[in-house]
Amino acid sequence: MSLDTPVSRRLLSDEVFHRLRDSIVRGELAPGEKVKDSELAERLGLSRTPVREALARLADIGLVEAKPGVYTRITPLDRRHVAKTLAVLRSLDQLAVETAVPLMTEQDLRHMREANRDFERAVAANDTTAALAADDRFHAIPIAAADNPVLTRIVEQLHPQIHRILYRKFSTLLGGRNTIEHHDRLIEVCGSGDAEAASQLSAQHWSELGGHINELFDTDQFADE
Repeated sequence: MSLDTPVSRRLLSDEVFHRLRDSIVRGELAPGEKVKDSELAERLGLSRTPVREALARLADIGLVEAKPGVYTRITPLDRRHVAKTLAVLRSLDQLAVETAVPLMTEQDLRHMREANRDFERAVAANDTTAALAADDRFHAIPIAAADNPVLTRIVEQLHPQIHRILYRKFSTLLGGRNTIEHHDRLIEVCGSGDAEAASQLSAQHWSELGGHINELFDTDQFADE
């Protein structure tokens, strides 16, 4: 849904938060871009109060930063911050997978296969939005099976910080056969019941992703943004 589509009066703060978060992930609100609550409120057809509340929540999860009396802006892409976020996500995903494997059902594995096939079709169609949605569904299955609300909440808060990089450079970071094949291997290992091997495979994927993102920073792929 476009940022300029008027927001309904129900659950305003949540809806504005999700609308702005998605606009940041898609790059409609670019890294380093200064924003004003009054201008955003006008675009959304709202008062400034729910927009301010949403911006405060976005600041809490690191997508917005403010210097009182000077600016509010979309958080720039910073190599050190991205590396730290990836390190936390890698550890959390390892914990989720290791906890989940003994609890996963055949239905969970089937849903993972279905999500990976959706991911594969989206990659073939060069549909970044659909591919990232399918990738999220895939990884959400072991996280849900782990049944750890604290872990789930933190992962949901951190994912958008990485998604806005993936959205810009999808074909470089997730668009090849490697991710599809990694998903298939992870399903196989989860199905075997080897929790440690599955968690190590998950950690390897996050480490490789971090390496690819570092290469993008090394070659100034984000400089124009």
